[in-house]
Amino acid sequence: MHEGSLLVDTRDAELRSRDGAIPGSVHIPLSVLEWRVDPTSGDQSPALAGHEDKLILICNEGYSSSLAAVRLHDLGFANTTDVIGGFVAWAAAHLPVER
Repeated sequence: MHEGSLLVDTRDAELRSRDGAIPGSVHIPLSVLEWRVDPTSGDQSPALAGHEDKLILICNEGYSSSLAAVRLHDLGFANTTDVIGGFVAWAAAHLPVER
């Protein structure tokens, strides 16, 4: 993130409300991720404009974000990656969380 990548939190609103949000992250639900990332979709998130190929995805435990990163790679966003272990690992490492 210090090098210009955006952290995209794909967890649903219930988990974010219960467990907290990561400061500086952009919330894009997994169910609409591809549309919100792709500038040609007509539904791109303004928060992602210009950062489409500098994304770090995070889900709750790291599984769905890994699969989502592969899907974005298949769409041509080759520098997309994800957080191993997801939000659970983030919180366990005592990284910042807003409640």
